[in-house]
Amino acid sequence: MKNLRTRKITAALVLTASSALYAQEPAVSPVDTAPEAPQTAMGTVKSWMDAKLPDAISKGKLLLDIRARYEYAHERNLDPSNAPTVRTRFGYQTAPLYDVTALLEFENITAIGNDNNFNQAGMSGAGKTPVLDPETTEVNQAWIAYEKFDTIAKVGRQRIALDNHRFVGNVPWRQNEQTFDAAMISNSSLPDTALAYAYIHNVNRVVGDDHPLGDLNTSTHVIHGTYTGFSLASISPYAYLLDIDAVPTLSTDSFGLNITGAYSFDNAPKTRITYHAEYARQIDAGANPVNFAADYYNLEAGAFCDRYSVGAGYEVLGSDNGVGFSTPLATLHGFNGWADTFAAATPGNGLQDIYGWVGVDLPCNVPLKVIYHEFESDIGNVGYGSEWDALVTRDFGTHWSALAKYAHYDGEGPYFDTDKLWVQLAFKF
Repeated sequence: MKNLRTRKITAALVLTASSALYAQEPAVSPVDTAPEAPQTAMGTVKSWMDAKLPDAISKGKLLLDIRARYEYAHERNLDPSNAPTVRTRFGYQTAPLYDVTALLEFENITAIGNDNNFNQAGMSGAGKTPVLDPETTEVNQAWIAYEKFDTIAKVGRQRIALDNHRFVGNVPWRQNEQTFDAAMISNSSLPDTALAYAYIHNVNRVVGDDHPLGDLNTSTHVIHGTYTGFSLASISPYAYLLDIDAVPTLSTDSFGLNITGAYSFDNAPKTRITYHAEYARQIDAGANPVNFAADYYNLEAGAFCDRYSVGAGYEVLGSDNGVGFSTPLATLHGFNGWADTFAAATPGNGLQDIYGWVGVDLPCNVPLKVIYHEFESDIGNVGYGSEWDALVTRDFGTHWSALAKYAHYDGEGPYFDTDKLWVQLAFKF
C-alpha cells in the first residue's frame, strides 16, 4: 500500500510540474491562427495596376507591315498613271487580361515623287487613270474584345471578312485596307458550327478619309453561319441587310447560301478537286428609290495535281428594273478581273463572267497563275469584252514576299481598254 501511495504521489507531482511548464509558454495569438483577411479594393487595384496590366502589355504582340508598290494604270480614254507608294502599318495587341484583349493599329500611305504622277482615287492628277491608293494617315483598327465560352465579342474598328469576301471583305489588295466600325459577336459552341452577327455603322473605304465617299455611314446587319459537319462540304447560309444613307441605291437585303468543298485522292495525296456553289437573292431596302429583285450565282471547280492547277467558273450578277446586283462591302478586286472595270458598279443590265485559269509552280518556288475572263450583260447579251490576268509571287523566308501582277482588259460597249501592272515588295512582322 505504501508503494502504491508513493507512486500516486510521484505521478501527481509529475503532472503538476508538466502543467506548470506548459503554462509558462505564451498563448498563441488569435491573429496568427485566423485565415488571411481578404484583399481590400485598394489592394486589388494595386495588384491589377502593378502586376496584371503590365503583364498583359509585356506579353502582347507588336504589329508591323510595310509594303512598297509600283502601279502602272492606263485606261485608254485617260492618260496613264504611275503610282509608286509605300504603305506602313504599325500597331500593338495586348495579351489577354481577364479574357479581354485590345488592339490599336495605325496606317500610312505615302506617294513617292510628285503627287500628280497618278490620279489618287479621283482627287489628284486630273485626266489620268484613277489608282485607288491615295495618300492618307488614319487609324486602321482600334477594338476591344472579350473571348470566353466559345464566344468572341468585339467592338470597335476591325477587319471583317466572310467566306470568299464576295459580300463582306477587307480588300487586302489595296494599300489602304477597308475596315468596319462595328460590334460583332461569334460563337462556336455547337458541334461543327460557327455563328456570327455584326452591326456595322460605318465603313472605312479604301479611297481614304479625304474622299467624299471615303466613309459610308450605314445601319447594316450581318448574319452568317457555317456548318462543317459534312466531309465533302462546308455550308454557309447568310443574310446581309444594308442600309446606306450616303448612297441609298446601295441599300439592299441579300439572302444566300454558299457551299464549298474539296476531295483528295487516297492514292494520290498531292491531287485534289475543289468546288464552290453559291446563290443569293437581293431586294431593295431602306431608302432605296428603286424596287427590284435580282439573283446572284457562282459555280466554280478546280483541280490541283502536284505543281499544276486548272479550273473554271461562271458568275452572274443579275439585274432587275435597270439595277444590277451589288456587293458594295466586298473585296471587289478579287472578282471580275483585276483591271477593276466593274468594281465601281455592276452594269444596269447585270454581268455574266465566264472565267478559267491555269497555274504552275515554277522553279525556285515561284507560283504562276494565268486567268481569262469573258464578260457580257445578263440581260440582252451585250458583250462587255474580255480580260487576261497573270500573277507571279515569291516568299523569302518568314517575313518577306514579292510579286508581279498584270491585267489587260479588252473593252467593248461603254468600257475602254485598260492595262495595269504592279510590282510589289512586302515585309510583315
